Amino acid sequence: MILQLTSVTALFSDLPLHELTGWVERGWVRPEGEAPTWLFHEIDIARVRLIHDLRRDMDIGEDAIPVVLSLLDQVYELRAHLKQVLRAVEAQPEEVRRAIRAAL
Repeated sequence: MILQLTSVTALFSDLPLHELTGWVERGWVRPEGEAPTWLFHEIDIARVRLIHDLRRDMDIGEDAIPVVLSLLDQVYELRAHLKQVLRAVEAQPEEVRRAIRAAL
């Protein structure tokens, strides 16, 4: 799914256009293209939903959002690396996998 700016704000009844634009300008969300014809992919919409939840449901202050997003990005990156390690371990012979399990 790819949406334009106004279609993204339509998904969130309490998200004004200027607020979402501010999130993009701050680099919290990185849609494709240039303003005002940004294209939001599913990953961008998920990021908007996350920021929306942080701001509205969890009442996280605007000054704390960059820290929270950075920490979450690090968690997601670690998960991706761990999945790579898991795939590499699974590709090893059984005796190597057994040795790794024993070491853990």
